[in-house]
Order: sequence, then C-alpha cells, then structure tokens
Amino acid sequence: MTRPQIGVLALQGDVREHARVLTDLGADVRPVRRPEDLAAVSGLVLPGGESSVIDKLARAFDMREPLQAAIAEGMPVLGTCAGLILLADRLVDGIAGQQTFGGLDVTVRRNAFGGQTESFETELDVPAVGEPPVRATFIRAPVVDDVGPSAEVIARLPDGTVVGVRQGRLIGLSFHPELDDETRFHALLLASVGDA
Repeated sequence: MTRPQIGVLALQGDVREHARVLTDLGADVRPVRRPEDLAAVSGLVLPGGESSVIDKLARAFDMREPLQAAIAEGMPVLGTCAGLILLADRLVDGIAGQQTFGGLDVTVRRNAFGGQTESFETELDVPAVGEPPVRATFIRAPVVDDVGPSAEVIARLPDGTVVGVRQGRLIGLSFHPELDDETRFHALLLASVGDA
C-alpha cells in the first residue's frame, strides 16, 4: 500500500511536530515551501506560528495563489492556530494588509485570548473524533467569531466559544493537537486524503 503524501507548509511555525505525528500515522511527509512541493502532495497541514508572517512569506515565495487554488479544488487541509486563521474566509483584528487563503466559511479573530502569558490547556469533547476528550493547548490562539452556513462547528470551549470547525475536506482548530500527542485530527486529514 502506498503511503499518503502529506505536506506541511514550512514557511514558519511548528512544522516538525506535525511532521512527527503524520509520520507516526503512516504518511510520507514533506515540507512545502514552493509551488512544486505543493503539487507533489495530496493533503496539507497549515501549522501554528505567526499568521501575518506566514501570509507575507507565502506571497514572497509565490505560494499564495497555488495554496488558494489547491484549497478551492478540494485538497484536504488541517489548519491549527495560525493555520485556522489562514483558512478563514474572514479575519478580524488582522494586521494592516493581512490576507488569508480562505476556504472556511468563518470569521476568525486573532489572539483572541491575549498574549503568550494567557496560554492555557483544557479538555474538550469533540464528537467528530470520539472519546476520550481532547487535551487542547491554546497559545495566543484565535477563536471563531462567526460560522457561516457552509461550515460546521466541531469543538467549543465550555463557555460556547467556537474553537474547531470543519467544511468539506478542511478542518480548522484554534489549538495545537500536535503538542499533546493528539493524533485524531491528523487521522481525520489522512482519512480525507484517502477519500479524495
């Protein structure tokens, strides 16, 4: 059986952690920095990091349009933290000129919980991945302010704040499953690649 070819956008952010989880799940992982790297993979992770920096680097490396096209054409994508911001169709509190790749019919707010010192961990019930609850680490995390009719909520904090969404083959999370040995969201990505 051939191993699925999965890319991790490697312009900035926590690339190694995602690569490790995907490799452990049986994927052949490659860093994606150029359009030809993207053309060689069947699924993609947009990692955490600094969304405004990733946006600028994507434009500098001529990756913005190829990424938008791949997402629009149905490539399975998992976006965590900054990756969720990049997948959002609408962004609140972005820096001047900041753009997203789009794909998820949601409005996302950057750094919704404050700075690094407001980082926290919690457990979430996520029916999409079953039991046990998901251990979730939030670091300068965004939240989903508004969910359009095309997207569905898959994770909320106890106060109702939306921190996980899915739309077709796209999954966006406010938190970092790759930091907590949480493999079920990456497994969903691989299942989506298998179905594509």
